[in-house]
Amino acid sequence: MRNMSVSCDCEGTAAAPVVTPDVGILASLDILAVDQACVDLVYALPEESKKDLVERMETRHGLRQLTYMDEMGMGNNRYVLIDLDQDEKVIRPKDAVDGLPKSWIPDKYNIKKIKP
Repeated sequence: MRNMSVSCDCEGTAAAPVVTPDVGILASLDILAVDQACVDLVYALPEESKKDLVERMETRHGLRQLTYMDEMGMGNNRYVLIDLDQDEKVIRPKDAVDGLPKSWIPDKYNIKKIKP
């Protein structure tokens, strides 16, 4: 969950600037569980960090994919977040986003380089 934008790059239009902070990496063998965890982490962000992304997800019926995957038996929407940086401590979504910057901060991995 890094460099998240409100628009898909497949749209072919310029997206609004990224404001959502880099949350981290999630992994699972269950596609529904990991997608649900990602959505829950977005909702756990402070209001100013999540406003645009949540508005986009909700107005475009972005949460429907979760209910449809559940209906299709593609996984389980229940999960456990385990923080590998804290000796495999079980955490809640709110714990995972506590202490993050309020907005996205460019770094050496995601800043555009301008050629002279």
